[in-house]
Amino acid sequence: MHQHNWVKEAPVAVTVCDRTGTIVEMNEKAKQTFGADKDYVGTSVLDCHPEPARKKLAEMLESGRTNAYTIEKAGKKKLIYQMPWYAEGRLAGLVELSMEIPATLPHFVRKP
Repeated sequence: MHQHNWVKEAPVAVTVCDRTGTIVEMNEKAKQTFGADKDYVGTSVLDCHPEPARKKLAEMLESGRTNAYTIEKAGKKKLIYQMPWYAEGRLAGLVELSMEIPATLPHFVRKP
């Protein structure tokens, strides 16, 4: 399959950590969101979060559980979606997507 590097400039922050919590990748939006003047690749995602978020992330790294929630920061509402990623069928770490969303969001129920 042809690989496209769409994630590099996607308008959503993408941060990837390995099984130990070490950040291994960040796209441009993530770098802007978390401070373009500091390179977080190689640092621990656990050190970037206060309790109780740190404990929750550590548990997710063990279990491979997904976590999703919304936040509001600096007047902007965001959806945070943290999910496991796998390599050769084994839990390899977590991916965090952080995207700005409208203050009110339509909700649709689709019929099968």
